[in-house]
Amino acid sequence: MADPLVAASRRAVLKGVFVSAFVLGIEFATARVAVAAEQGRGGFPFAPDAFIRLAADGEATLIMPQVEMGQGIYTGLTMLIAEEMDLAMDQISLEAAPASDALYGNPIFKVQATGGSTSMQAWWLPMRQAGASARAMLVAAAARSWKVDPAMLRTEAGEVIHEASGRRAGYGSLAALAALQAVPAEVPLKDPSTFRLIGKSHRRMDTAGKVDGSVRYGIDAMPEGVRFAALAISPVAGGRLISVDEKPARAVAGVEDVLLFDDMIACIASNSWAAMKAIAALEPVWDDGAFAALSTESLRAGLEEAAKGKAVVAKAIGNADAELAKDGTIELAFRFPMLAHAPMEPMNCTVHVRGDECEIWVGTQVMTMTQRAAAEELGIAPERVNVHNHLIGGGFGRRLEVDFVRRAVRVAGRSASPVKIFYSRELDIQSGMYRSIYGTWLSARLENGKPVAWRHRIVGPAIIARWLPPGFDGRIDNDAVDGAAEPPYDFPNFRAEYIRHELPGIPTAFWRGVGPNVNIFSVEVMMDALAEAAGRGPLEFRQDLIRSHPRARQVLDLAARKAGWDTPLPGGGPRRGRGISLQFAFGSYLATIAEVAVDDDGNVAVPRIVTAVDCGVLVNPDQVRSQIEGGVIFGMTAALHSDVTIRAGRVVQSNFHDYRVVRIDEAPQVDVILVESAEKPGGIGEPGTVSVQPAIANAVHAATGQRIVTLPIDRNLLARNRV
Repeated sequence: MADPLVAASRRAVLKGVFVSAFVLGIEFATARVAVAAEQGRGGFPFAPDAFIRLAADGEATLIMPQVEMGQGIYTGLTMLIAEEMDLAMDQISLEAAPASDALYGNPIFKVQATGGSTSMQAWWLPMRQAGASARAMLVAAAARSWKVDPAMLRTEAGEVIHEASGRRAGYGSLAALAALQAVPAEVPLKDPSTFRLIGKSHRRMDTAGKVDGSVRYGIDAMPEGVRFAALAISPVAGGRLISVDEKPARAVAGVEDVLLFDDMIACIASNSWAAMKAIAALEPVWDDGAFAALSTESLRAGLEEAAKGKAVVAKAIGNADAELAKDGTIELAFRFPMLAHAPMEPMNCTVHVRGDECEIWVGTQVMTMTQRAAAEELGIAPERVNVHNHLIGGGFGRRLEVDFVRRAVRVAGRSASPVKIFYSRELDIQSGMYRSIYGTWLSARLENGKPVAWRHRIVGPAIIARWLPPGFDGRIDNDAVDGAAEPPYDFPNFRAEYIRHELPGIPTAFWRGVGPNVNIFSVEVMMDALAEAAGRGPLEFRQDLIRSHPRARQVLDLAARKAGWDTPLPGGGPRRGRGISLQFAFGSYLATIAEVAVDDDGNVAVPRIVTAVDCGVLVNPDQVRSQIEGGVIFGMTAALHSDVTIRAGRVVQSNFHDYRVVRIDEAPQVDVILVESAEKPGGIGEPGTVSVQPAIANAVHAATGQRIVTLPIDRNLLARNRV
C-alpha cells in the first residue's frame, strides 16, 4: 500500500493532467449532495468530489478534512468512505486536506477545524454520501460499457461485478468513463445490516508509520535550507522587551542572527541545539506591564466577585428560585484551576516567506485560521499562504490557536531562509494558552428523597466569543454551559445560568473536555451530596432520576454491574471507596465507576476504572476503547495533579516535575464496555476525560468522608498524618 500519510498542498492537488470530471459538494446545513462541474484534479482520471481521487490502477487517495492528532480520525473517516464505496482498506492512501473552508469546513463549525469531539458527528453523513456517490458513478460507467441495467450490478473490494455474465471490472479501469457520469443528486446509503467495515475494529492507518518512524509531524518538517529559531517570550502577558545584551548569544557557534521584537527574542541558528544555547545565554530585561502583580489569588478574587453579578439564563423549567428560597436548600460551591495543555509535541511551526508568498509546515487543528493569521501578519491575501498540515503529537485544544503561527511568521519574515520556531517544554508551559479558572455554584432542595429544585450557576470566560465570533450570541457561551443545561436527570424545577468573566492578563483557550469538565464534575459531586442527604445510595438515587433517559440508565447499570458496585472492597491498608459519575455530553452517554485507595498521607491511588459508553454507532470499536483509555489518563491527571498557578504575573510551573501528569506506575486497570447502538454517532475524544474526574472525587468521599469541591484534590485534606 502507498504511504497513507502524504501531506497534500494546494499545488499538489491542482497540478497535473486535467481531465473532465465533476466535483461533489456537501451542503452542510442539510447534509445533502450538491453538484458542481469542475476539472479533474492531480492527474486522477476520476475525482468525483473534494475527498476522493481514483487512479487508473484502482488505488484510491482519500483527502482527510479532519486532522489526525492521535484520536484515530484518519482511520474512522476512511472507513466511512470505504464502506459506501466498497473499497478494501488496503486499496487506500491518505492525504491531509489543503486549507479550504469551502471544501473542508467542519459541518458543525462551518470552518476547517478539528475539535470538540465533533469529527464523527459532523462527517458521518457527508463522508458516506461521498463514497456512495462515487460508487454509483462507477456502477453507471460499467452499466454503460456493458449495456446492462445498473441494478444488475454489485460492487466488492474495488470491483464492479455482473453476476449473470461473470464480467468484473476494477474501479481503476472504469475511472475515466465514470468521470463522464452525472453525479447523483441523491444516492441511497447502505442499510447498517449490510456494513462490512463500520462496526468492526480496524487497525489504525497511521500505526505502521509511527512504528517505523516514517510519519512526519509538524516538528519533523525540514524544507531545504531550514534554520532553527528558539524563542524567549515576555513572561508576563502584554509585557515588552526593554533591553538585552545580544553578544553572549551571537558568540554561540552556529548562531546566525538574534532578532528582537517588542514581546520576544528569536535566536536563529543552523541547528536547534545552538539556538537553544543562545537563548539560554541571554538575560533580557522586560517591562512586565499592567499585569505584573497578577496572582492566582487575585484571579480567584475577581471570579468570586463576578459571581455576585447578574446571570443570563441558559435554560429554565418551572420556578427553581422560588423552590430554593424554602428551607432545606443544599448548596455547594466548586473551584477549578488553570490548566496547561502540555502536549508531547511542543509548539512548533516552520515558515518560508518569499516576497508576497508564504509557505507553512505545521501541525494545526485549524488550517484556514492558520492561513488567515499568516496573511494578516504579512499583509498579503490568504490565497498567497500555502499551508502543509502534518500529523499532530497531541492537540487537546492548544492547536486550535494560532498564536505560535503568528510568532513564526514574524520571525521568518525577517529571514531569507525557511525558519522553524520551536518551544522548549518550559516555554510551552509558561507562555501558552490556558484552561481558565472557573467557578460553579449549585443549589438543590429535596422532598421525599428526590430533588424538587436545582440551580447551577457557571462563572467563566466565553472562549467561543473570541475563537468563533459567529458562534456567540452575546449572552450564552454554549460550551461554558455544556453539561449543565442538559443533564440526564429529571428535575421539575430547574435553572442553569451563566456569568461571563474574562481573566485579566491570561490568554484562555479550550482544553480537552471543555465546558463539561467543569459542569459534569459539579453535577455529579452534587448528586452524591444529595444522595447522602436523602439517606440513599449514589447508584439507586441516580437510577430514580433518569427514567426519561433510557440510554443513560443502560450505561449506568452496565458500569455498576461490571464494577461489582455492591461487592465489598478489600479491607485493611489504605481507605478504599467507589464513586460514580454519569454524563450526557458531546452526544454520548457515559457512566464511570472509579475505585480509589487513600493512604494515611492523603495520597490517592486509582487501581481501577470501569466505563460504559453509548456513543451511538461504533464506527471503529477498538478506537473508541482507546479514546476512553487515553481520556481516563488525561482526566486523572486533572483530578489528582494539574494546577497552573500565577505569581507576579508569571506562570510558576515549568515542566513535568511540577506540572505533574499521571505516570505509568499510577495508571489504573481500565475496563471499557461498549454499547452497540443504531443511534447517530456522538463524540468520543473528550468524554472519557470528563467522566473520570467526578467518579474519582466521589470515590474519595466514599473512602474518607471528605467532599471534593476543588481540583486538583488536595492530599492535605485527606491526610491522617498531618503535621
